Amino acid sequence: MRSANLNLCIFAAKYLNRVLKMSEVINIKKGLDIRLQGKAENIIGHAELPELFAIKPTDFHGVTPKLMVREGDQVKAGSVLFFDKYRPEIKFVSPVSGTVSAIIRGERRKVLEVVVKRDDANAFVEFPTADPGSLSRQEVIGRLLEAGAWPLIRQRPYDVIANANDNPKAIFISAFESAPLAPDCDFVVNGQEKYLQAGIEVMKKLCNNVHVGINADAASKPYLALKGVQMHKFDGPHPAGNVGVQISKISPINKGETVWVTQPQDLIIMGRLFLDGVYDSTKNILLAGSEVVKPAYYRTRIGACITPLVASNVKEGTIRYISGNVLTGKQITADGYLGYYHNQITVIPEGDYFEFMGWAAPGLGKYSVSRSFFSWLCSKTNYRMDANLHGGHRAIVVSGQYDKVLPMDILPEYLIKAIMAEDIDKMEQLGIYEVVEEDLALCEFVCTSKINIQEIVRNGINLMMKEMN
Repeated sequence: MRSANLNLCIFAAKYLNRVLKMSEVINIKKGLDIRLQGKAENIIGHAELPELFAIKPTDFHGVTPKLMVREGDQVKAGSVLFFDKYRPEIKFVSPVSGTVSAIIRGERRKVLEVVVKRDDANAFVEFPTADPGSLSRQEVIGRLLEAGAWPLIRQRPYDVIANANDNPKAIFISAFESAPLAPDCDFVVNGQEKYLQAGIEVMKKLCNNVHVGINADAASKPYLALKGVQMHKFDGPHPAGNVGVQISKISPINKGETVWVTQPQDLIIMGRLFLDGVYDSTKNILLAGSEVVKPAYYRTRIGACITPLVASNVKEGTIRYISGNVLTGKQITADGYLGYYHNQITVIPEGDYFEFMGWAAPGLGKYSVSRSFFSWLCSKTNYRMDANLHGGHRAIVVSGQYDKVLPMDILPEYLIKAIMAEDIDKMEQLGIYEVVEEDLALCEFVCTSKINIQEIVRNGINLMMKEMN
């Protein structure tokens, strides 16, 4: 009887400790929420599945593609299109069944896109089904590699595809996005809870230390129901939803350490692989922005051509299409393709105009971080912002403006200077292992010198990778 009471007390103490931890909120003070027009309601729009899909090797840092198909080859969803020349176990597969219609190359015959024309068969390569909890770690890794789902897992530092031979100290999943017009991560996983939990079971096999970051202001019901994870609540402006910021607040990365990251909808894809035995890359993709007539979510797959989504659904004028959000996404054309890791398409005005008087004008309807215009008095206004730089490149000035929007324990201006000087030791000391491009995207947005900070950060990361090899 005494033993039973003791066990009950231990269980109650563990439960209370978990509840107390869940009630703690990590407050992000620094950052910036950019209010843009064109936010979507939580509705699923109707659009035909596009005819063309493309997997782009340029979406993957550090990958040298080796083709496995030729134009005209027949493929199924899950058929290998190419693999990494230097890590042949990492495969990249077709999201649909059909015919390889084009292999687009750039300079020096660099492979830019492998385009697949979808057929009506919707055939999948079949894999054995299994409960991931019943498999060993090596069996789980083997299945992910064989099915081409391993690229869904990336590592920090460097933001490259994870090395299957590593043992990460933790796995982090951000269950909310805070970027401008970002999708609702609760809505996009609605109805997929079974596969989401299966994806978590896969992560637990890869590492016992799995962290999920949720928004303190959101319901997050699908994520609060997850079992076997450490849950963390975050509150504050963007970049609170960036997984890099969450890592820095919970378990900062030191030299020699590795952390793996993935996304909620990628967990669902992995869950389908194990429970249904198919590589089904179906996602809920957000189409938003001031130039979209009816912003909404659409069911499609990785690498989808965006034409069916934007046809007759955008305003007239010179428009910029972005795969991803306005801070970190990539510019594409109206017949371009969704990026491998992107969950939204943003459409904004191009802004290809010359502005008379520029910043000297009153600017009553303009957005300003520095309160240069009186519009800052209207803090709840949503702005129709474009891609105009509103100025030219200037010399970098240490003004402290980056520190106001970066909630990480690093000195961004000095880190940028160290990267530009290619000073490896300084880069290590100033936190190059902790950051990737998206973490400093706001610094680029507020930069009065118009410096391409994200490009500089990627150059620094590439230099570190080269030095470490």
